[in-house]
Amino acid sequence: MTIRDIHAKHAAGKPIVMLTAHDYLSATLAERVAGVDIVLVGDSLAMVACGYASTAELGIDEMLYHCRSVARGSKTALRVGDLTFGTYERSAEQAIDTSVRMIREGGMEAIKLEGGLEHADTIARLTSIGIPVMGHVGLTPQRQAALSGYRVQGKTAASAVGILRDALAVQRAGAFSIVLEAMPAQLGQLVTSKLRIPTIGIGAGSDCDGQVLVQLDLLGAYDRPSPRFVKRYAEIGASSTRAIEQYAAEVSARQFPTPAFSYPIGEAEWAEVVEAVERVAGD
Repeated sequence: MTIRDIHAKHAAGKPIVMLTAHDYLSATLAERVAGVDIVLVGDSLAMVACGYASTAELGIDEMLYHCRSVARGSKTALRVGDLTFGTYERSAEQAIDTSVRMIREGGMEAIKLEGGLEHADTIARLTSIGIPVMGHVGLTPQRQAALSGYRVQGKTAASAVGILRDALAVQRAGAFSIVLEAMPAQLGQLVTSKLRIPTIGIGAGSDCDGQVLVQLDLLGAYDRPSPRFVKRYAEIGASSTRAIEQYAAEVSARQFPTPAFSYPIGEAEWAEVVEAVERVAGD
């Protein structure tokens, strides 16, 4: 998939499928599904793969490690990587340096950054030198402390207008698409209708041009409440726990491994082994 392919799907009114990946395995799982258009190495991996309390704790070197792992497993989807907190906000030059690393060292084909009007000049600089940018407005998780948590945005007229202005600024700056996160479905539809570039929703309703979810969220990897916008298509956390419990119980009871999970040897060969071992032991 290329950006041109993404825009062609958008022009044809076909929904765009984006999915996160955080390592080689999650990338290969997405690779097996022909309908996945974009693989996002999202900084959500800070929590789901690294155990941090927020995305703001993830460093660029850790992000690059995960990007390289994903790039080895994802070959057909468009690969997009998040710029981590503190690696692009200071200046356009800082953002360029980080983006170049994401592409050169991380194997990404495009980058995503959070923010609207305040980063329009940075987005314009990046796109002017050929670095594709995906925007991200609405709830911006890297700023969750300033937002007093992961709160739905756009529920007042002032907030909704601010989101639209941010989205329009990102579009004018040259972004090829934009993520709309955690806002009323009606606002997701309204913002989408005012833009020429495709919108990717996450908790922004069904009228966005595409959707994205965190892969481990939709797989039900964690035994904890999910955000309202997450549909859990599996419960791998619970099934994995049951499997590990059974393994531990069988090992403790000496029920595993059975002969079916052991390597056989012929009687004659084993007799030779015993004889040779006894000679060595007797020396």
